[in-house]
Amino acid sequence: MTPTDITRALDDLLFDPVPDLDEAIERHFTPDYRQRTNGVWSDRTSFAQHITRLRSLIRGGHVEVHDELRDGTRYADRHTVTVVHHDGHTSRTEVYLFAEVAPDGRFRRVEETTLLIAGHTDDGDLGLVR
Repeated sequence: MTPTDITRALDDLLFDPVPDLDEAIERHFTPDYRQRTNGVWSDRTSFAQHITRLRSLIRGGHVEVHDELRDGTRYADRHTVTVVHHDGHTSRTEVYLFAEVAPDGRFRRVEETTLLIAGHTDDGDLGLVR
């Protein structure tokens, strides 16, 4: 299996979504997946709820990776996510991400911090919506 990265994962989840969310999550995340965003931990089930909610709020977007590093089971990047909301406004969030990757190439754990660059003040919470 080709190791995942943030661009492929977010494209499948949000921007060119695989119709079946469970399929997209299975493709990029292990069954024991955990994520911490801005200090708040989620398991794979709550992550799926988060993505479901994001799919209902946005109609498109893209990821721009600025820095990316792989070292064995470690993955890190700095990227900007631009999303277009259903009401037409756009927001941009810079993300600092550190991850553990399983031997099969999927994310096992992600810890990230986000910084809203542009958009409505409420858009700063997109990383935590459910």
